[in-house]
Amino acid sequence: MFIKRTTRRVGDKEYVNHLLVESVATPDGPRHRTICSLGSLAPAPKEDWQSLAHKLADALGGQTTFVPDTTVVALAASARPTRRRARPPGPAADAISIHADRVELEDVREAGPVHVGHQLWRVLTLDAILAQAGLSARARRLTEVMTLNRLVRPAAEYAMPDWIRRTALADILATDFRTLSDEALYRNLDRLHPQRARIEQALATRERSLFNLDDTLYLYDLTSTYFEGRCPRNPQAQRGYSRDHRPDCKQVVVGLVLDRDGFPKAHEVFDGNRQDRATVAEMLTALEARTERRGGATVVVDRGMAFADTLAQIRARQHHYIVAGRPPERHEHVDAFADETGWTEILRTPSPRNPWQKKTRVFVKQVVRGEEMHILCRSDGRLEKDRAIRDKHERRFLADVGKLQARVARGRLRAPAKIQEALGRLKERYPRVARYYTVTYDEATATVTCTTQTDLKTRAERLDGTYLLRTDRHDLTDEEIWRLYILLTRVEAAFRAMKSPLMERPIFHHLERRVQTHIFLCVLAYHLLVAIEKRFLDQGVHTSWATLREQLSTHQVMTVVLPTTNGQTLRIRKNSAPEDTHREIYRVLQIPSEIMKPLKTWTPTESR
Repeated sequence: MFIKRTTRRVGDKEYVNHLLVESVATPDGPRHRTICSLGSLAPAPKEDWQSLAHKLADALGGQTTFVPDTTVVALAASARPTRRRARPPGPAADAISIHADRVELEDVREAGPVHVGHQLWRVLTLDAILAQAGLSARARRLTEVMTLNRLVRPAAEYAMPDWIRRTALADILATDFRTLSDEALYRNLDRLHPQRARIEQALATRERSLFNLDDTLYLYDLTSTYFEGRCPRNPQAQRGYSRDHRPDCKQVVVGLVLDRDGFPKAHEVFDGNRQDRATVAEMLTALEARTERRGGATVVVDRGMAFADTLAQIRARQHHYIVAGRPPERHEHVDAFADETGWTEILRTPSPRNPWQKKTRVFVKQVVRGEEMHILCRSDGRLEKDRAIRDKHERRFLADVGKLQARVARGRLRAPAKIQEALGRLKERYPRVARYYTVTYDEATATVTCTTQTDLKTRAERLDGTYLLRTDRHDLTDEEIWRLYILLTRVEAAFRAMKSPLMERPIFHHLERRVQTHIFLCVLAYHLLVAIEKRFLDQGVHTSWATLREQLSTHQVMTVVLPTTNGQTLRIRKNSAPEDTHREIYRVLQIPSEIMKPLKTWTPTESR
């Protein structure tokens, strides 16, 4: 810092001015920056200017001395800022001096996945839909965070408040969740329960217009979801056929209807011991109420509903059906399956998400049976699967028969009644292959014999890799019918998504209404999931939400703490700069890459 003498001539008179100047480094080299004007210092010796400059700089910075220098005090009081040329506002307008070694980051929160979920929540106008259903602003906020929890990192209600506070949801929703308790979430389940059907109907209408969805094909299937505990207060919790391989647990059955593109249209929760065929009428009623469509659609169902009364219910509502026939129904077409003429070859390519899968060939043939069209199907991949399953069961069956024969021969099992019970358990355990063998016990010789039913086994081997489709539509080719039926795998994929990434199971609730609302939240989360993946598919990108969620986890919101040299601390709450991967995801989803507007707060610097 130093004092610089300047002159300016006006007419015949020369004016002298002295400036307090400091030297600063710039990209173009060192430059002088004027701090203030001191007027004329002509009476002061020039050799004292350097010392005077330092004292004056200290005085202007607010420092005081025990013995004030009257000259310095007078100059500081009279010093005036120099007049500078006006500059346009820019980055330097908010420039501050900071202690670089004391810069910190605080309250770092995961933001990318919840940001995507929130933006798709807005795209589907779910907040407006919930408002039309009569939910308050607070109930809508709680419903959103509970749904996003299922989408991003599912947790039980008692653990959900902590997860919410570990994410950037408070910043995104501008809501304080510091005092949120699990009791508030449980109460919100009760408020949401009576509005489920109304919300589902409005959401289906919104998605149909937003994504231009086809409303002429419905894919219907069921799954089961088990409980932890005895559930004495939930009458729907019953033991039945468990798709989760948990026959030891009580369960409920969930029915789900999707459209051609995989968007949910309706869902229902049934008793855990409800048979598949007994749900069709109730599901069709719910579907018609949600979609407001009466007749004219094609309903695709699996073999568990391939019964005459079930198909009659579909036809009575003016719908068509495509259904997989039950295995015994193939036997009337044994000769047609053996005939090598009339088959149409279809190449089934695996999904780009599963590149390890092989391409398989499927052969289809039409056979007219009265008012129905039967589609005979043979698949190379299914042939290998059927044979592998039967061989495995057959090996285990014969091994257990051998063990039983050894026990009887050694005299370890002698009572005829006990031996007959053992034979019954064998047939119950291996129903797939026990029919091909006759296992008997001869009391006279005390031996167990096993005889192969060659004709039955040969007949079954001829039908390996085959299955049957039935439909009342005669306006479609055999390939078109087969491809419509294969779309049913999208319901299976939906159930896998709800059970794995969305963690629908196991259910820890014990009240019927809360169980139903828990499943409803999983369905809401699946709406968001399928909307996300749909936008990627429309761009020709085959990916999964699980992959996107991991990639987005590194996009965060944080507070940057900047201690300044003037005794204040600046805190800036903002999101981190998105990486190229994040930007591409946001571009495909057509959502902003900025998670929140930066928030700045000033506080006094705390002493350390």
